[in-house]
Amino acid sequence: MNKAPAQTAAISPILIQLFKGVLYAERRPGIWQDLLTLQGQVMDYFGLIGLTVVIDEAEGYAFLRQIPREDQEEGAPLPRLITKRPLGYPLSILLVVLRKKLAEFDAQSGQTRLILEKKQIMEMVQVFMPSQKNEARTMDAMATNIKKAADLGFLKKLPAGDELYEVKRIIKALVDADWLKDLDQLMDEYMEYAKDND
Repeated sequence: MNKAPAQTAAISPILIQLFKGVLYAERRPGIWQDLLTLQGQVMDYFGLIGLTVVIDEAEGYAFLRQIPREDQEEGAPLPRLITKRPLGYPLSILLVVLRKKLAEFDAQSGQTRLILEKKQIMEMVQVFMPSQKNEARTMDAMATNIKKAADLGFLKKLPAGDELYEVKRIIKALVDADWLKDLDQLMDEYMEYAKDND
């Protein structure tokens, strides 16, 4: 009996979900299970267009990543499908602080969800921000970056209260050793910029 139509029917929702963004096991358990079952076929499909699927079964998420040009098969390199977005110093600092807090939380707690108040996040980040005369402006900028982090999927605003956010575990995939190295360079550039604009 030919299983191709059934497999196609199962693969299509996986592909669509991954094209839309991060696939979380908790949000889409059926699609997640199909991804784990059909992982090889899904990887083959995305490999044809220069993408790879990053799957973290332990944390329960999967997302697409561009295959670096040097790792692509011989021939003309494929055009980039996933654009890189520069985050800027304040947002980068926010993500690093959240990643560090998540690591501390995992080491000290048996729970799986790190939930923080907006005020807590602002206090953690404020230490790394250059001092400004206008405190309200600094707070507005930090609130904007918290919203950006939520828009990018690193934070989830909880309906229980406007001031509560869950730190999404996908942040572990972004903030790694290479990323921290790039951040050091960005911090140096930002400090030069801050000196020039005092």
